[in-house]
Amino acid sequence: MNTKADLLNELRIDRKAPPEPPRRRGLWIAIAVVVLLLVLVAGWALFGRDGGVEVRTAPVVAITAGGANASVLDATGYVVARRTATVSSKITGRVREVLIEEGQRVEAGDIMATLDPIDADAQRSLSASQLAAARSQTGSVQAQLAQAEADATRLQSLVAQQLVSRSQYDQAIAQRDALRAQLVTAQRNTQVASASLAIADLGVDNTVVRAPFAGVVTAKAAQPGEIVSPLSAGGGFTRTGIGTIVDMDSLEVEVDVGEAFIGRVQPKMPVEATLNAYPDWKIPAEVIAIIPAADRGKATVKVRIAIKQKDARIVPDMGVRVSFLEAPKADDAQQPRGVRVPGAAIVQRDGADVAFVLGEDNTVTQQTLETGIALGDDRQVLSGVNAGDTVVLDPPDTLTDGAKVRMADAERESR
Repeated sequence: MNTKADLLNELRIDRKAPPEPPRRRGLWIAIAVVVLLLVLVAGWALFGRDGGVEVRTAPVVAITAGGANASVLDATGYVVARRTATVSSKITGRVREVLIEEGQRVEAGDIMATLDPIDADAQRSLSASQLAAARSQTGSVQAQLAQAEADATRLQSLVAQQLVSRSQYDQAIAQRDALRAQLVTAQRNTQVASASLAIADLGVDNTVVRAPFAGVVTAKAAQPGEIVSPLSAGGGFTRTGIGTIVDMDSLEVEVDVGEAFIGRVQPKMPVEATLNAYPDWKIPAEVIAIIPAADRGKATVKVRIAIKQKDARIVPDMGVRVSFLEAPKADDAQQPRGVRVPGAAIVQRDGADVAFVLGEDNTVTQQTLETGIALGDDRQVLSGVNAGDTVVLDPPDTLTDGAKVRMADAERESR
């Protein structure tokens, strides 16, 4: 019986004992929160990361006018300047200041350097003093001549009245004529002194070395304190130039063409030049002239080529390869022009041909197109898009101007 009573006591609920904490309930709540967070992250990864409609794209390509002409002859040469000068002073002197640096742009008449002007200034001062003295002498003779002419006039009336002797009158006339000759001499001396002063001014101006034409300084030869001379009269320690100027607008290409192939070259022939420094840059050019002289040692003839595209990257003495091209054909003007757009990118919107151009922020812009002829699976587009643009292929009907898109997975990986 005791055993049954013990069993009944065990089944009895103790009202006084504290309730057990809800551990299992909190565990289930935590699990639910984690699952919800995972669902939210997965949804953002699938729908919010790229956003927009998934599309495929293709580039817009330019259409050339019949492609490149065939090359009939290739040759190598150098870039040369037709107008270049090593500027020197007209006189021998010591350099006081040099105002140029390599790469500097100068205009015609700009000061490149100055020489010590002490000797030139002294010579000018002397010439100015000589001119002042000559003018003073001329003034003195003019005053004496005026007095002599007045005396001769007065004696002429007295001789007519027989109040003075004839010899006195003749002496006055001789004095007047002598002073007239002296005045002519003094005036010529004044002219000589004035010319001497002008020469002295040129001497002072020659101490300033100026640029003869506009160009770029490619070499700086002299430094302050050195002696420069156009004739190098001072030997090996005397400079003969201040610097070298090149007119970059006169750059052209000179190539040597073998005698056996010179018959293929004609004046005004189109040429494509490629600098060794920029092998991917094709420069349009044209034959200027064929020099009517041959080099017997190399069996070549020199050809001058004009560069049609001016650029700061082209500098003298650069190596260049040229291709002499066939003359353009008469039907080149009939070749299609514009850009080539995939046909799948062109759709109809409100009765007009449009394409959606992809922007940098993955938004598209609707562009109205002026289409041309069909080019296989592509279309010629005359206006609306440019070469290098990226257009959307097979745009859905729901795609609108300004909409955001995302690349297809395979295309995004290729990019």
